[in-house]
Amino acid sequence: MKRIFCILCLSLSAAAFGPHVHAQFKEDAFSQSYNDDPDSPKDSTDVLFSFKEFFGGIAHRNTLKPGNLVFGSAIMPGTGQIYNKDYWKLPIVYAGLAGGIAGGFYFKNQDDRKASRLCFAVAGFSYWGMALDEIISYDAEFPSAGKATIYSILVPGLGQIYNGETWKLPIYWGGLLGSVHFFTLNRTNYKRFQRIYREATGDDAADYTGPIAAETALYYRNLYRRYRDYSVLAIAGFYLLQVIDANVFAYMHDFNVGDDITMSLDPAVLSLDNAYAFTPGSTALGLRLGLKF
Repeated sequence: MKRIFCILCLSLSAAAFGPHVHAQFKEDAFSQSYNDDPDSPKDSTDVLFSFKEFFGGIAHRNTLKPGNLVFGSAIMPGTGQIYNKDYWKLPIVYAGLAGGIAGGFYFKNQDDRKASRLCFAVAGFSYWGMALDEIISYDAEFPSAGKATIYSILVPGLGQIYNGETWKLPIYWGGLLGSVHFFTLNRTNYKRFQRIYREATGDDAADYTGPIAAETALYYRNLYRRYRDYSVLAIAGFYLLQVIDANVFAYMHDFNVGDDITMSLDPAVLSLDNAYAFTPGSTALGLRLGLKF
């Protein structure tokens, strides 16, 4: 009885006030095509990467998408600078890569780990700088979803700056830095209790006189290891989120309002004459939701 009374009140309210909700969307959003060439045999799935297309772009016979450019140059360093016709940058790129790698192996053979790591870091920085330079120099009409995505992959938050949404930087950078902080804290505590547990259960366990028992150390070791893993997931989550955000908002940059779409809510009398009704042929009061495109 209470259910019928509630439905009746809702129906009378809808009839009395006749609520209508209006929203505006651009007409092209419902009619645009997402395939560059509808007549192409690749109308269902597109080729992600083609070496023929890539080498054609390097030879300046066709254009390359930002993703194909960066992916190809990741395999063959320097080809992005060739595509952008920045030939003078090639000696810098190759000197950084070759010098860093060669120096790393040389100092490694000399058993100088600090110098070896520094040289490998120089090579890695040169590789990263090469990718960032080629996407910055890539000529594309703003906004380019490909450029925004690669910007965020290389430098978290740079895609948001490219899209003109700098207000999002505190959100993503705060999440990333906070996650890194907790990762460092949890890893430090994990190593601490792992060391205590080993001291309490190792060969010299009889000489262990620490204030923390082995069982307690084992519990906190597992606890902080789990928190450390959660921190890694948080770092990956914020990183992927800002990449997806840069791509989506660059792609939807030109989406604006336009035509009318109306939603109406009205009372209705429902005829329960189907096989699933408890009492076929009966009627009931309800609400009717209508959408007008």
